[in-house]
Amino acid sequence: ILNCCMLHLFLLIVCSMLSAENPKGGPAVSSPGFEMLSMMFAEVDEVDDSDDEEDDEDDGTEVKDENGVLVLTDNNFDTFMEGKDTVLVEFYAPWCGHCKQFASEYEKIAQSLKENDPPIPVAKVDATKSSSLASRFEVSGYPTFKIMKKGEPVEYDGAKNEQVIVARVKEVAQPDWKPPPEATLVLTKDSFDDVVNNADIILVEFYAPWCGHCKQLAPVYEKAAKDLSQRSPPIPLAKVDATQEKDIAIRFGVSGYPTLKIFRKGKAFDYNGPREKSGIVDYMSEQAGPPSKQVQMVKQVSEFIKDGDDAVIVGVFSSEQDTTYDLYLEACHVLREDFKFLHTFSSDLAKLLKASPGQVVMVQPEKFRSKYEKASHTLTIKDSTEVSEVQDFFKKHILPLVGHRKQSNDAKRYTKRPLVVVYYGVDFGFDFRKATQFWRSKVLEVAKDFPEYTFAIADEEDYSDELKSLGLSDSGEEVNVGILGDGGKKFAMEPEEFESEVLREFIMAFKKGKLKPVIKSQPVPKNNKGPVKVVVGKTFDDIVMDTKKDVLIEFYAPWCGHCKKLDPDYTALGKKYKNEKNLVIAKMDATANDVPHDSYKTEGFPTIYFAPSNSKQSPIKFEGGDRTIEGFIPGALEEPRADCQFQINPS
Repeated sequence: ILNCCMLHLFLLIVCSMLSAENPKGGPAVSSPGFEMLSMMFAEVDEVDDSDDEEDDEDDGTEVKDENGVLVLTDNNFDTFMEGKDTVLVEFYAPWCGHCKQFASEYEKIAQSLKENDPPIPVAKVDATKSSSLASRFEVSGYPTFKIMKKGEPVEYDGAKNEQVIVARVKEVAQPDWKPPPEATLVLTKDSFDDVVNNADIILVEFYAPWCGHCKQLAPVYEKAAKDLSQRSPPIPLAKVDATQEKDIAIRFGVSGYPTLKIFRKGKAFDYNGPREKSGIVDYMSEQAGPPSKQVQMVKQVSEFIKDGDDAVIVGVFSSEQDTTYDLYLEACHVLREDFKFLHTFSSDLAKLLKASPGQVVMVQPEKFRSKYEKASHTLTIKDSTEVSEVQDFFKKHILPLVGHRKQSNDAKRYTKRPLVVVYYGVDFGFDFRKATQFWRSKVLEVAKDFPEYTFAIADEEDYSDELKSLGLSDSGEEVNVGILGDGGKKFAMEPEEFESEVLREFIMAFKKGKLKPVIKSQPVPKNNKGPVKVVVGKTFDDIVMDTKKDVLIEFYAPWCGHCKKLDPDYTALGKKYKNEKNLVIAKMDATANDVPHDSYKTEGFPTIYFAPSNSKQSPIKFEGGDRTIEGFIPGALEEPRADCQFQINPS
């Protein structure tokens, strides 16, 4: 711009000099140089004018053609689609290797479809620039192809080659083509019980039309439904609009969306599997099989007992027609994700387990046996036995007196509190088993006297972060001990040489309430009068658990981008309610402070809870996607919104 201005100025000066009046009063000078410069000046003006016209016209709606492929953007997509019957669209990323490799093939596809009668447009969208379109059509990978039929997307999941794509597009372009019916069954109050009660297994999604997570799950769920419908035998997937079928939702305890439940002949079980297509397909295929695996060889069970890491559960029955066998399987269904179940009809195995048909035996692996506990437990199933009795039997005897806590079994086996954990170099391999059992035997001597507590040994490297949170990572001792108490509280044994009596004294002090919990905490703020109260580990109980006040608490991480984006709105929220004496807007750096209550679990950032004054142990987690002032406090803005999980009502 500066160069153009200088050129204009230069030309004006020169032209004015060349066209100056004749000093003798004659006519103005008219030289060839003047005429040439005048023409140059006029051309520059014309170029500038044409550029201005181009700038005025280039508003992003023009559809460009690149080697036969039309370029669509957020600005021109909808306009282009108007009146079009069929259009093939590729969503790509400029950096995507697969997209680059496919570019020449895609141009061939464009040429082939151009020769169709009538021609079928082929287009592409840079999903990294046209993010609105990418979000609208739920593009999650590159390249993604959509066949637009009268403005509505038709998924393309076929092979990425010219012949297959062209054939599919031409098929969709036929005047009589109609989209196939959804593979997902739609259930209402009129059809729900009939379908669910008669299905050996069926997965049901309870959703709300306005729910963002439900919208994201919908295409994935439909693809999984399509795959599972082609399985032999097929596994049906269904959905229920919980906002319309409220009675059904209430009957099955649906409190959030989407909620997925597995039904077996009308009996509901929680779905705990993945929520992406292949994960749903694999999980449901596994769930469709029996919850217990049949074993016939004595050697198999013997190896499980000798080298296993978990209790071996075997049901012994006379045949599949045995009524107690059906009851056993029913009990196993609910717990199939947490336990490994076996069953046998073999008399040889019955002899090994010292069991009779109709009995269930639980045997601890050899490495966990001790003189203080039985090696096995047996339950006799009768026709009058309740399913819950069998399940309670499994839960009661699954753990040895002192088990091995690992990352792989922590969530399934060691959730009960208080939990006494002894940390050292745990290794049951041949070379280190003797040392591992040496320390474990000292724990056993104490554990036998405290049946109300759960005891476990754990490898110090596997739980280095936990040791650090207990303040024991640099203790210098070979063996360290911690107690994980109720409500997320933690207690550490003072470092000293480990002996059974030292452990006993520590547990007795805990039992009598003489121990102080270990709480990781930033310093208590000297001035905490801002609109958003700063909570640290040491002040959590005083501020958040105050039964006289409602508290909205945000758990954040200093490095979290979403947290930074939320900060202005959250501060504005604090200012809005600063004068409300019974309401506190607070925040806590969850990376630098312990949250001393299990009810306030933080699995991502930001995590936000509303803790009502009368329900501190059952806070309400904010699940809404709208993290603005309006999103947090719909109750203060006329009518409450249906998608809000809670309301703040200071009055």
